[in-house]
Amino acid sequence: MGSRWYALIVDAVDPERLGRWWAEVLDHRVESVSPREVVIGPALDGHPRIVFALHDGEELPRNRLHLDLRPDDLDAELERLVNMGARHVDIGAPEHAAWVMLADPEGNEFCIIRPKR
Repeated sequence: MGSRWYALIVDAVDPERLGRWWAEVLDHRVESVSPREVVIGPALDGHPRIVFALHDGEELPRNRLHLDLRPDDLDAELERLVNMGARHVDIGAPEHAAWVMLADPEGNEFCIIRPKR
């Protein structure tokens, strides 16, 4: 039997703030909160979970992986996320690229993928 995806770990300066932000973005629930980590998930015993772990180092490393989200309505979701504190990241993509790159409140990049037509 192979492995199952259990969790994605994200280094965070403020795990609780960032975990709660992503829980709202993804309509997940906060499963646990401790001084060193916050765990969110889609439902009770749902997978994959996202764990926001306290990063004690001086600098956060550039994210080595990121989430891609595919909303039903790209424009409405972009507006919602920016209103929540996300910011646009200019990567030089053409205006009508298949994705839009954003960053969460701690600068972790993620993409919003245009809905399939």
